[in-house]
Amino acid sequence: MANSDGFISYLVDSMHALGPVQVKRMFGGHGLFLGGLMFALIIDDQIYLKADKLTANHFIQLGLERFTYMKKDKRCYINYYQMPDECLDDNDALVSWCGKAYEVAMRAA
Repeated sequence: MANSDGFISYLVDSMHALGPVQVKRMFGGHGLFLGGLMFALIIDDQIYLKADKLTANHFIQLGLERFTYMKKDKRCYINYYQMPDECLDDNDALVSWCGKAYEVAMRAA
C-alpha cells in the first residue's frame, strides 16, 4: 500500500514549527528531512521516527513497534520506531516527538 498524498501533506504542514521539512521517495515510502537530515520515514501511512540509544527506550516503554523489512528472507531492523498515535491529534506532541527525532539525526550526522 502506498502513502497517501493527503497524509504526507498533513504531516509536513503540521511540522512547520520545526522548519522547512522536505519529502523524498525512498524505501518504498517517503523520508522526511530537515536540514538535509532524515528524521522520519513514512510507510503505508504510518510514520516512524529516528531513534538512538538515548531515545529508543521511550518508544519501547510505550509499546511502539520498530520498523522492520525483509531482505532475502531475513528480517532487518533500522532504528526507526512508530510515532505515538496521539501525535496525529495533538500538534504540540507531533512537533515535540519529531523534534527529538531530528535531534537524533543531528547526533548521528
